[in-house]
Amino acid sequence: MKLRTFLATAIAAATTLVLSTPTLAQQASNYKSEYRMSLVVGTAFPWGKGGEIWANKVKEKTQGRINIKLYPGVSLIQGDQTREFSALRQGVIDMAIGSTINWSPQVKQLNLFSLPFLMPDYAAIDALTQGEVGKQIFTILDKAGVVPLAWGENGYRELTNSKHAVRTPADLKGLKIRIVGSPLFIDTFTALGANPTQMSWADAQPAFASGAVDGQENPMSIFTAAKLQNVGQKYLTMWGYIADPLVFVVNKEVWNSWTPQDREAVRQAAIEAGREEIMIARKGLVEPGQPLLKDIEGMGVTITHLTPAERDAFVKATRSVYNKWKPQIGNALVDTAEKAIAARKH
Repeated sequence: MKLRTFLATAIAAATTLVLSTPTLAQQASNYKSEYRMSLVVGTAFPWGKGGEIWANKVKEKTQGRINIKLYPGVSLIQGDQTREFSALRQGVIDMAIGSTINWSPQVKQLNLFSLPFLMPDYAAIDALTQGEVGKQIFTILDKAGVVPLAWGENGYRELTNSKHAVRTPADLKGLKIRIVGSPLFIDTFTALGANPTQMSWADAQPAFASGAVDGQENPMSIFTAAKLQNVGQKYLTMWGYIADPLVFVVNKEVWNSWTPQDREAVRQAAIEAGREEIMIARKGLVEPGQPLLKDIEGMGVTITHLTPAERDAFVKATRSVYNKWKPQIGNALVDTAEKAIAARKH
């Protein structure tokens, strides 16, 4: 009799446990039919392509439970890229691949990557994003209200203009250069004697065409996809003054609404997509002979490569900006970054 009672109790307890633990399907029934991913640019650019790869990998790894729709041109926030991080925290945006530059007004430590001439080569970028600095930045972003999952890359921002070749800081004097809405960018270009002009990317291209703005700074993938040679950008200086890492993130409430298995699937999809996106962003620039630059030269663009001494003149001209911003970003974080770069493997 005791055995029968024990068995009955055990069966009842097991049944209760099964009934009270939601199945994967039950948990997934609370999912949205579609999740909104914000991107600044479309899939013609490596950045947008990264979003497409991430969305496809998520769908595949979650067996279609998580469906993502891309919203390029930061269209969920009327094209204002500097509002993207706030909108992500508020839930207007579910997920994003964001630029460290665009999010730096809300998260000051992200200005690290915009310190002029901090990262001299791709190995330096990797030393930061894939090392201790990357971990610290992810902790900061998590505290700021989003879930960071992986790194991508927009690339080194090179200088173009419609007037003449730029080989020295003096060559920049008086040139009207379009920049993004960041005080650090204003300081950098002011120190170089240029006239920094803040405007959205949508407004910038007609301004180049009309001659209202002389130049801009962007990765080469942006130059080619946007065909900037057709709007007067005939002079290109490869100066590698900053690079723009991208961050794959998810809104916290959305993240917490997913099952642990699906969270892990989304994370792995982001890491894989990030690796692929970085390869796409560097294509044509890391291979011998830099074939992408050969293509750009073939479009009638004059390319200036700085000698180490010439680059050093730009470093010196912007050092006061670097020193001003270091304590604002955090001396310890910048010190960690400088040490990681010094120790990198070329």
